[in-house]
Amino acid sequence: MRALRRFIDHNAPPLEHFTPRARPSQAGGTARLAGAALVAALAAAPQAAQGPETTLDLEQTLLRVGARIEQWYARAQAVVSTETVFIQPLRADLTPFDFPRRLAFELRVAWDPERAGSRGVPEANVLRDILSVNGRPPQDNDDPGCIDPRPVSPEPLGILLPARRGESEFSFAGRSRVDGRDALMIDYRGVATQAPDVRWTEECVTVALPGRSRGRIWVDAANYDVLRMDDRLVGTFEFDVPREYVRRGAASSMVVERAESSIRYKSVQFSDPQETLMLPSAIDSLTVIRGGGMQRFRVSQRFTDYRRFLTGSRLLY
Repeated sequence: MRALRRFIDHNAPPLEHFTPRARPSQAGGTARLAGAALVAALAAAPQAAQGPETTLDLEQTLLRVGARIEQWYARAQAVVSTETVFIQPLRADLTPFDFPRRLAFELRVAWDPERAGSRGVPEANVLRDILSVNGRPPQDNDDPGCIDPRPVSPEPLGILLPARRGESEFSFAGRSRVDGRDALMIDYRGVATQAPDVRWTEECVTVALPGRSRGRIWVDAANYDVLRMDDRLVGTFEFDVPREYVRRGAASSMVVERAESSIRYKSVQFSDPQETLMLPSAIDSLTVIRGGGMQRFRVSQRFTDYRRFLTGSRLLY
C-alpha cells in the first residue's frame, strides 16, 4: 500500500497489502530511501462501529457484493480512462516538500473469469500505458521511479470475490451515507498466514505482507456497488537491505512505519446504449518508511476522461 502502494497501490488488498518499491542510496555517506510506491491502494483506520444491526445477513450481503463486482469486471473491460498521478515528497509534519512527480497513464481493467491467476483463482488486474512524465511525452531512456505505479497491478476489489473471501474476516460496522447514498459499512482484516515476501530488483524492492491490513468498505445499500474502500497497514514492518547496498553506505534495514489509502468511486454515465457504471474517481495514499533517513510520500491518483469501447472498435464518451 503501491514507496508503498498503494495501495493498496492504488496504486493496494489484504493478501498483498502493499508493494513498496524502495531505492536505497547514499548522499554524503548517509543512506537514504529514494522512493517507494504503495500499490494497492489504503487510508484512515476504520471508524468505530455505529450501532451494528444484528439483523443484517452479512454472508448474503457479501455474496451480493461479490456478484456485483464480477458483473462490474465484465463490463469495465470495455472502459478506458486517463489516470493522473502526483507523487509528493513530504516533510515531518506531512506538508509538501519539493515538486511532485507527475505521471499520466491510459488505464483499463483486464479480467478473465475462466483463467486462474497466481493465487489459483481468477484475478482482475489494472493495466497501464504511460502517456506523459512531468508533462512531456515519455522517453525510451526514462528511469521509472521506484514509487511509480506498476504497468500491471492487482485490482483491489478482488478481495471481495467469493473465491478470495477466505483471505479476510468481515464484520458489519453499521450504516452511513456516502455522496448522498445510503451505505452499509463492512470492516475487514486480513487473516492470510503466508510469510512476508520481499523481492529486490536492482535498486527497487517489492514487499508483500499477507494478512497485515485492516480496512472498511462502504457499499450502496440499494444495489451493492462499492462506494469507498479504506485500508491501512497494521503495525510496522522491518526488512533487511542487501549487503551490496549496505557496503555502499545504505542502512542495514528499512522499516515501513505507515501505509494507508482510500479509494472512492463515482457514477459514470455512457450513452448509445445508455449505461451507468461505478468507476474509481480518486485514490489517496500515504506512506512513511524509515531506513537511513525518514521518507514520506503522498500519492494522489485521479481518474478522468472515461471512454467505452463497443464492438467494431467504436469509442463512446
